[in-house]
Amino acid sequence: MHKNLVLVLAFAIFSVSVVAEPLVLPMRDRAAIIDAWLKTRVQTVLPEIMKRTEIDMWVIVSREYNEDPVIRTFLPSTWQSARRTTILMITDPGDEEPLETLAVARYGVGETFQAAWDKERDGEQWAHLASLIEARNPRRIGLNFSETFPLADGISQTEYRLFHEALPAKFHDRVVSAQDLSIGWLETRTPDEMEVYQQIVRIAHEILAEGLSDAVIQPGITTTSDVQWWYRDRIRELKLTTWFHPSVSIDRPDVPEVDMKQSLATKHDEEVIRQGDLLHVDFGITYLRLNTDTQQHAYVLKPGETEAPEELQVALERGNRLQDILTDQFETGRSGNEILSRTLAQAKREGITASIYTHPIGFHGHAAGPTIGLWDQQGGVPGKGDYPLYPNTAHSIELYAETEVKSWDKAVRISLEEDAFFDGENTHYIDGRQKMFLLIPRVPPVQ
Repeated sequence: MHKNLVLVLAFAIFSVSVVAEPLVLPMRDRAAIIDAWLKTRVQTVLPEIMKRTEIDMWVIVSREYNEDPVIRTFLPSTWQSARRTTILMITDPGDEEPLETLAVARYGVGETFQAAWDKERDGEQWAHLASLIEARNPRRIGLNFSETFPLADGISQTEYRLFHEALPAKFHDRVVSAQDLSIGWLETRTPDEMEVYQQIVRIAHEILAEGLSDAVIQPGITTTSDVQWWYRDRIRELKLTTWFHPSVSIDRPDVPEVDMKQSLATKHDEEVIRQGDLLHVDFGITYLRLNTDTQQHAYVLKPGETEAPEELQVALERGNRLQDILTDQFETGRSGNEILSRTLAQAKREGITASIYTHPIGFHGHAAGPTIGLWDQQGGVPGKGDYPLYPNTAHSIELYAETEVKSWDKAVRISLEEDAFFDGENTHYIDGRQKMFLLIPRVPPVQ
């Protein structure tokens, strides 16, 4: 076969691999998985977290369309929201007995929460809830209120007042914040979830890579806004959703250096993508109630180039090194603030200009658990940063490293974000991480 034809065919095969259709399950199959995961979580995760936080009764209250963020993670796959006033009551009877899970509501909530209130039989809903509590005589009753974590602050003022008025006075001093219980429930990942999470992140990686390819981008014509909206359309084509609008931004020699505040303010500007540009994408999907969050870079090749300039590759390597410095500090029981300070100190010793703003990932994008820096709070984050790191939790390793690039006559910021899992001993990336720039166009394999 003619050598040029071999190269054409090789490039065609390579291009097809870039845009291969990822496996996304039909809705019915997704529902079965979500419900099976929920059943497992209630049986395995929840008892451990209730014991850890010493709460033997957890009451979660929501009104339709004003849902507690936590209650959504207890709803069956076919429920979009709470119905009327939905009250879940979870009781740990002790003595290693299974948890009692009741729905003090007109309807049972899936197979897990059995209906425990009938208005015609039991009377007013709040009064019946109080009678159920009195019959079980809990030592500590957890409600979702928190000054620190919005995800654990789901009970409204009205609901709290109605609960307090109905509850017998002898139980008032037993009511405590379920903050740590809520966060523990939300942040803990199960083996079943993690086995599939790898594929979820892989799907996100595949979509991201497809968007940063010549299947989508024609230098000199395509704009950053075009790519952003392509991502939104592509996500919908795959019957997925996203939890934030993707952003695509450009760095090049004639773009002045900007701080993070300016960068965030302009990341949705519309600019034409050109050869020699360094592209940055921030992108995530939601699938099977789990979220991803990824930031990667691509380089648009100039004529005659087959790889990114060496100085930019060195900058990426320094970003990877900063990732290693951060994850090396992950240790059970360390607070987010302690991990942050240790990481920044080591980066400084190695001469890396760094910023760390890592967050948990899971049921929410900016999820429950320890905050490890914010871009504008590199000295620590009161409250959220004081929360400790626990095993079996997932985190978006989000940060940037700045490197002086002489040929560009300025510092270049490599902003990276990859989802990782901490098992209590080690941290690993759920579906790997970027160690080489995505190239536009892709370079065909050498024959």
